[in-house]
Amino acid sequence: MGASLPQARSSTGVPPGRKGPRGEILIELKRAQPRTAKELATKLAVSLNAIRHHLKELEAEGLVEYQRQHRGVGAPVFAYRLSALGDGLFPRRYEATLLEFLDHVVAQEGREVAVRVLETHYASLARRLKVELVGAPPAQRLEAVARALADEGYMAEWQGAGVGTLGTLTEHNCAIHAVAERFPELCAAEARFLEEVLGAAVDRRAHILEGCSSCEYHVRFAEPIRAKFPEETV
Repeated sequence: MGASLPQARSSTGVPPGRKGPRGEILIELKRAQPRTAKELATKLAVSLNAIRHHLKELEAEGLVEYQRQHRGVGAPVFAYRLSALGDGLFPRRYEATLLEFLDHVVAQEGREVAVRVLETHYASLARRLKVELVGAPPAQRLEAVARALADEGYMAEWQGAGVGTLGTLTEHNCAIHAVAERFPELCAAEARFLEEVLGAAVDRRAHILEGCSSCEYHVRFAEPIRAKFPEETV
């Protein structure tokens, strides 16, 4: 019997100085929002009263906000999400310095040169990963790419479904959000990078720049994604 393929996660990207239950709440809201207090309590295995207390404290700090939502019959629920201040706690890799540098390149050499500079980062990362992943199965490729992106602050994780050919790669944080807003070509470069390194068809189904809480890629391989390689468990 083939082994099932569990979800594989990389670095959580805990905001500096935000460990413990409140840090976990911020991370869960970063991964999927909005969420109710009950949903957070279930996910984190913490009492509902404790979650409500922590949410109240986070709201007082201006890190979370809520809105009333109607979900079926009954009274509306309070659905929580990160505020702009709360979202800003998560890693932003040298955004200000990078933007200043890119503005200088645009002024001196033009926008196309600045875009090529950004693309070279993915080209360099692709070269390194392709050497590491020669002959690797899909699960190993997904794991390596998610780990590399998590190391750069993207809070990346991956999923596969049994021995099917479809996997999912999700980035819960954009480490250079302001740069991507100014140079959206960077997002296209990322998609090309993923296709090249994974050796698979990649389809972006959610995009942070379009207001989604994460960037989600559906990855379709020609061969099955197997949990065990090269042998399956019996």
